[in-house]
Amino acid sequence: MSGALSHIRVLDLSRVLAGPWAGQIFGDLGAEVIKVERPGSGDDTRHWGPPYVKDAEGNDSREAAYFQSANRNKQSVTLDFTQPEGQRLVRELVQNCDVLLENFKVGGLAAYGLDYATLNAINPRLIYCSITGFGQNGPYAKRAGYDFMIQGLGGLMSLTGKPDGEEGAGPMKVGVALTDILTGLYATVGVLAALNQREQSGLGQHIDVALLDVQVACLANQAMNYLNTGVSPKRLGNAHPNIVPYQDFPSADGDFIIAVGNDGQFRKLCEVAGLPALADDPRFSSNKARVAHRAELIPLLRQATVFKTTAQWVSLLEQAGVPCGPINDLAQVFADPQVLARGLRIDMPNSLGSSTPQVASPLRLSETPVQYRNAPPLLGEHTEQVLSRHLGLSAEQITALRAAGVL
Repeated sequence: MSGALSHIRVLDLSRVLAGPWAGQIFGDLGAEVIKVERPGSGDDTRHWGPPYVKDAEGNDSREAAYFQSANRNKQSVTLDFTQPEGQRLVRELVQNCDVLLENFKVGGLAAYGLDYATLNAINPRLIYCSITGFGQNGPYAKRAGYDFMIQGLGGLMSLTGKPDGEEGAGPMKVGVALTDILTGLYATVGVLAALNQREQSGLGQHIDVALLDVQVACLANQAMNYLNTGVSPKRLGNAHPNIVPYQDFPSADGDFIIAVGNDGQFRKLCEVAGLPALADDPRFSSNKARVAHRAELIPLLRQATVFKTTAQWVSLLEQAGVPCGPINDLAQVFADPQVLARGLRIDMPNSLGSSTPQVASPLRLSETPVQYRNAPPLLGEHTEQVLSRHLGLSAEQITALRAAGVL
């Protein structure tokens, strides 16, 4: 069964995470994704280890686990487009591609004749997606942008971490490069929209996606809280600014989460916790009142939760219809019955003679399901295959290009 995007060819000039994440989504959905990498070194994340993928003998390879997270279902081609001959090869590939992904600095590809204006003249149907830290215009446009600094500059770190006055208080980044991931998702949405528009107009377009724009857009309710009050939200640790109780609580053997979303759930929580009077207390009977009296309510609940284990609380609250859950480490995540039932871990045979563990795509399409065709490629693994199939280069021509340092 063909993938939903099996008719699409993507030229992926991006590296690290945001662009490759988008490219992997296209690959999962069936698109042919050609990843262009620097000869000899490749994508920076190939070297961001340990840990590394194991080879057939169980030894560490040179393939970092980080690279494996965003590069399956791609073909790797080594090509030095700082050289004129390499630029020519990229332009020839572009003639037969639908999408180009790149995350170079603003104007960085123009020096090589690989900017949107040049490639649009070659292929007017090309959808050219530029991913940068700050976008194509504005006073920061030429700056490099990295997830960590964007989390700080874009406000996320001001909302993440323990409140001022508590031990360990201070701004904190999210434990994964979330802004990169979200930017990859927005880039994917933008390209899909442009592909749909091309069906009507016959023309491609340029897509400008910036990490900072994405980070600010994804402040969601916190941004609206500020815009409606003029007051910057403060760090609340694991608590929610608009809902109470919606945070972590201590149990007899650790911690767990209670996520009460309405007054009915709060009443059920109070009954299970043996504190039914709290539900009728005017300080706590509505969410608005609970937000105002958060500092009084939370200690009362915490005094009760420490007398049962996390498993006991989860069982009792689930039966009562109160949203709750444990706080798992990754070993517990991948052993969780629901995670196992959904098949969220997969293992793909690789070119090292071993297998590469992967996290499955969350996309479940009934008629055109995600296909796991190829593990993340070795550097330059498909160079000859791609150049001979798409550009008609002979073995002799490819050998000459290698000797010249182009491949």
